[in-house]
Amino acid sequence: MLDKQAVGEQAIEEQAVFERHEKKYMLTKSQYLFLDKALQQYMEEDQYGLHCICSLYFDTDNFQLIRHAGEKPVYKEKLRLRSYGVPTPDQTVFIELKKKFKGVTYKRRMPIKYKEAWRYLNYGIKPTERGQIFNEIDWFVYQYHTRPKVLLFYDRIALFGKEDNDFRITFDFNVRFREDNLDISKGRYGTPILDKDITLMEVKTLKAMPQWFSILLSDLKIYPQSFSKYGSVYKNYLYNREELKNAE
Repeated sequence: MLDKQAVGEQAIEEQAVFERHEKKYMLTKSQYLFLDKALQQYMEEDQYGLHCICSLYFDTDNFQLIRHAGEKPVYKEKLRLRSYGVPTPDQTVFIELKKKFKGVTYKRRMPIKYKEAWRYLNYGIKPTERGQIFNEIDWFVYQYHTRPKVLLFYDRIALFGKEDNDFRITFDFNVRFREDNLDISKGRYGTPILDKDITLMEVKTLKAMPQWFSILLSDLKIYPQSFSKYGSVYKNYLYNREELKNAE
């Protein structure tokens, strides 16, 4: 079980650099169950099954990055540390610099041992092995003086198209967060941010969605929604507190 959680989607997203279109949908329990059954004809579940994704988000002291993202700009960016399962010190995790421009997502990801990532992102101790992607991440960290702010966990099932491996769908369940004890290795507990009967679906593709999938969504009256896990945490749990702090 540990191996599944540790590797997770790494086998699918081995690329250090990639771009794609992403759309998100909020599904009711009945919509998910129907859609899950309908997709079996066209898609396959990856070998890892249900696995946990842990994402530690970094921001400025006053949440500049997520506040800017909430204004729906043409361009936005975020920095996070992602682990597939609760990591051990020597387990490989990913520092990710994620950018979105005109609806297209661009991701730069750097594999690194968890203990080295923790030392760098919290104390500025740079890893021994570096490269162009690290330089981009390092510039971002220096420019914004980022620090760990919110830790998110969710359980995911990932599917890929039988005829097009670049067409992917993920289902996220039990999305939860915490803003204290921001060490992924300390466990995956947290406060739920979605109703237990809601499933977050993300559709990821390099090109247009298959026609059969568009028809299926239309028949089920499932429509895309703008949703950010980190943004939802900020809006519903942190915003009012920050406003009070700024008013003092």
